[in-house]
Amino acid sequence: MARFKKSGKKETPEINTGSMSDIIFMFLFFFMVITTMRESEAKVKFIPPTATEYQKLDKKNSYTVYMGEPTVQGAALLDNSVSIQFNDKLATSTTDEGLKLAVDEFVQSSRDASLLKDQDPDKITYYLKIDNKTRMTAVNQLKLALRKKNALKIQYATNKDVKKK
Repeated sequence: MARFKKSGKKETPEINTGSMSDIIFMFLFFFMVITTMRESEAKVKFIPPTATEYQKLDKKNSYTVYMGEPTVQGAALLDNSVSIQFNDKLATSTTDEGLKLAVDEFVQSSRDASLLKDQDPDKITYYLKIDNKTRMTAVNQLKLALRKKNALKIQYATNKDVKKK
């Protein structure tokens, strides 16, 4: 019977990594295609009022303000039942001075962001998403604070009024 002799050390073959970059780029493009960018997550209850006439908003240079009943614990209340959210940040104070400071910070950050995007800060649209049960006194407080900061371009979110004819 013949005997086979093992030669000393066996070398492991090298792994071909030439196609690894192709696979990585394929994954990158796949995730870029399937990913959706979210604007902001509402931390307040928001059911918009209905409207018979409306116009679509160009969201190119717009920032969102939510106003409604809070859905998270510890949210500051305005007018005893309403909380305000600027993009993703909830307002932390209910006083007029606290609201003024929150609006100042929000408007300044939106202007800074529009300058970074090479867009005119005077053409910023503030998109108000207000719950249909919110009192107009709270809305007027917010609008007055925006007006004092020279944020004059305001639009409201609505639902389409679908009536059977």
